[in-house]
Order: sequence, then C-alpha cells, then structure tokens
Amino acid sequence: MANVRNRDWHPADVIAALRKKGTTMAAVSREAGLSSSTLANALTRPWPKGEWIIAEAIEVHPSKIWPSRYFDPETHQMIDRKKLIRRTHTS
Repeated sequence: MANVRNRDWHPADVIAALRKKGTTMAAVSREAGLSSSTLANALTRPWPKGEWIIAEAIEVHPSKIWPSRYFDPETHQMIDRKKLIRRTHTS
C-alpha cells in the first residue's frame, strides 16, 4: 500500500492535467515570471518552488503529484517542503 502512495505522476500526466485546466507548462512558467522551459525542471528533479507553481495551476497539493518528495519513506509523515522555497528580497 505504501508503494502506491509513493508513486509520482508521470510527467505526461502532469502536462495532461495542465491541459485539462486550459493551460500549458510553458504558459504557467511564463505567468510565474520564468522562462517558458524553466518550470519543466520540476518534472524531473526536486524543486519546491516549481512543484508548488504546477500544483497550484492544477489545483492540487504537490504531495498528490510527487508523493515521493513530500512523504518521509520511514515515518510516512508529510515533509514541509514549502519552507525550502527561497524567498527573493525586494528593497
């Protein structure tokens, strides 16, 4: 059962979910102020900021898309990855 929980969405499923919401990975990336291809990095490697941007566009918590990144494999407790997002300071 834990194995099912830890199965991340396939990148094509993430792209399809965005399409169902009427958008694309490139459009969401640009709306976030990023280069059109930057957000795709979250599909293949951990990047909390990108994960949250994608998840918000799909309207789900990122732990539903990437459970392997959001649940501790030993304790099965959720990991607060949002605190890992770097904040940009404006003066």
